[in-house]
Amino acid sequence: MRATNTLIKPEINIIGTKSDYQLAMDLMLQKLTLKKYSQNTIKTYLHMFKQFLGYIHPMPLHQVTTAHIMHYHKELVTKRSVSSSYQNQSINAIKFYIEKVLNLPKVTYDFCRPRKAKTLPKVLSLEEVSLILDATRNIKHKTILSVIYGCGLRISECINLKIEDIDSSNMRVWVRNAKGKKDRITLLSPSLLEQLRAYYKVYKPKQWLFESPSGGKYSVSSIRQVFNRSRKKAGVNVPATVHTLRHSFATHLLDAGTNLRYIQKLLGHGSSKTTEIYTHVSTTNLINIESPFEKIGKFDTFTNRK
Repeated sequence: MRATNTLIKPEINIIGTKSDYQLAMDLMLQKLTLKKYSQNTIKTYLHMFKQFLGYIHPMPLHQVTTAHIMHYHKELVTKRSVSSSYQNQSINAIKFYIEKVLNLPKVTYDFCRPRKAKTLPKVLSLEEVSLILDATRNIKHKTILSVIYGCGLRISECINLKIEDIDSSNMRVWVRNAKGKKDRITLLSPSLLEQLRAYYKVYKPKQWLFESPSGGKYSVSSIRQVFNRSRKKAGVNVPATVHTLRHSFATHLLDAGTNLRYIQKLLGHGSSKTTEIYTHVSTTNLINIESPFEKIGKFDTFTNRK
């Protein structure tokens, strides 16, 4: 992916019958694992890189140039109409292989990254969250959704919680090795603690706070299915996902007057810019702002002229 010459130069000889492509995939998986990337990122990067290899097949990797990569991403847009997020993930995957697996120096790339659309997060009202939780009858499922909303967690952070992460003495929850490999502390409300204790008495998890029937972590797909069923059962027809609970947590805190800096810490955002997006969906803050049009009536305007 350099501006000149070929990009991918093999650093080791191909031994035996293993193909050049398969070896590249194996090395990439090994490096991603050693760097402790999340399972979601590993899966995404390998998929994106495999798609690119399928595009250049049967070209040897050492013949790949910047032009090939630029043309590939151009076709993603023009022929497949992929999203900006998909394009960025594909670029990042190829960059990872070249810069991290092959240890080539970072360089300036000629192709432009797509701009990410600036969309506001979907948010549920307090009533809608309450309806969804009330519609969730299974105590384990209800506790999972309650923890995600009540602590402002990502779905991956919820399934990675361990029993010892619930600090009832200090009324807080430890979120360990979250996005960006950071630990943080978030809220533990008395009502949520009471619900967690009731759940624990029934299920008695051994290691993970929420375990699957086989004993491992509860699955992401199962949580999504639970949320979708409960949302439909509750009659909440607005578009929403499990992640909407996290957005709602932040927005409801802002509505209640919580300082934006504290919300940033609770969510684990590296930049306040990320957290500031909730000011655009906070109804309370919007209602409290008076339009300057209200002051117009105090003056002599066409509405009160005789």
